[in-house]
Amino acid sequence: MTEIRIGTPSRRRGGRGVLYLLILLLVILAGASLWTWLTLSWAYSDGTRAGVLQKFSRRGWLCKTSEGDLAQYIVPGISPQIWQFSVRDPAVAAQLDKIVGHQVQLHYTEHAGVPSACFADTRYFVDKVTVTDTPNAPAPAPAAPIPGPAAAASAAPSR
Repeated sequence: MTEIRIGTPSRRRGGRGVLYLLILLLVILAGASLWTWLTLSWAYSDGTRAGVLQKFSRRGWLCKTSEGDLAQYIVPGISPQIWQFSVRDPAVAAQLDKIVGHQVQLHYTEHAGVPSACFADTRYFVDKVTVTDTPNAPAPAPAAPIPGPAAAASAAPSR
């Protein structure tokens, strides 16, 4: 007589299917992690922009990001071009928070293809700030007046 086994081959196949699915999910997770690391580590470009720091805030429901707006005045009297940027470094964010309203130069790196808004709302990450105005600095003392001809005559000794 021949022995018939019912259910054994399908159970093995089901086990392999779960294993293949698990391997596929691990490969997808590893690929997404590698892509995220690459886009955040390597910059597509970098540069400097100048203007007036109009706004700087921390926002987001789940992932808090530091975002700002820089008003770039090309021609006086014309509406400024607004450039939006993100900040990942807490020290730079603290510095920017103190200088809203000032004329600044911002050095940034551009990271194309960042996969989630959890890292930033924009692709431009500011990493260095230079304040180019000093509106709170004391005004210089007025220079001593230069004596004119009338002042020179009155200052001359009389005989």
